[in-house]
Amino acid sequence: MVLPVNITLAAVLTALLAAAVSVAAVARLGEGQEHRQTGKPARGGTGEGGGKGRKTLGGSPHARAIATAGLRAAAQLAAVSLVIGYVVRAVPLLLTFVALMFAVAARTAGRRITHNRTWRWAAAPIAAGVAPVIAVLLLTGLVAVDDIALIPVSGILIGGALTGTVLAGRRALDELAARHGEVEAGLALGLPDREARLEIARPAASDALIPGLDQTRTVGLVTLPGAYVGMLLGGASPVEAGAVQLFVLVALMAVQAVAVAVVLELVARGRVHRLHSGTSEGE
Repeated sequence: MVLPVNITLAAVLTALLAAAVSVAAVARLGEGQEHRQTGKPARGGTGEGGGKGRKTLGGSPHARAIATAGLRAAAQLAAVSLVIGYVVRAVPLLLTFVALMFAVAARTAGRRITHNRTWRWAAAPIAAGVAPVIAVLLLTGLVAVDDIALIPVSGILIGGALTGTVLAGRRALDELAARHGEVEAGLALGLPDREARLEIARPAASDALIPGLDQTRTVGLVTLPGAYVGMLLGGASPVEAGAVQLFVLVALMAVQAVAVAVVLELVARGRVHRLHSGTSEGE
């Protein structure tokens, strides 16, 4: 069964988005998050040496983010729906579209992890996780370079790498900031910078793999993921749908494991970091 595209669907989507925004605003979700990440007073509030900042919807950064994300998703999906039928007509256009997905994912991940120029390093873990899997698919002929399937498969893998990179990077940097004294103690004991940071950041960054592991462990028992449902709706047999979903889950675990390992290494080596209050970006 496919959802009908009509005024009823639009009304339901609007109500769901409004509910999400309202809950985030009432619960003040995300409040103080910017201060935790950057060491600066959160927007919309005041702090030592800080003045009034831009107020967010309902006093909650996440309420505004949810509203913006919902509206962006609607606009972007509408645009993609119009463009995707055109780009599959030529291989260069199809590959350009995949490259655009990668570029957006890298920028999104980098900005989520850090607020300085080191965000560009987020492209490395995403590429390291996704590129080998796509290469294997193309070389083995499971997906052709001119096949429209390359777009959704690439999107799923890039999205998984994005999630793993963001979760691992944020958790690692949060842990290093909260346990900075332990890093200093490791350095005092003679550990190299990289090893001292790894000892603290590795357990936290590794938690980024938990959502993917839980989804794989419970597939078919708790949820039927999107690829499986989409294949069934498209007319595939349950066995074919199951095979595709199994590939997606296993590939995502591989992609995320690589992405998490690479971003952890970048954090440990200081390539990805957050600026402390009063430190200029060039330092």
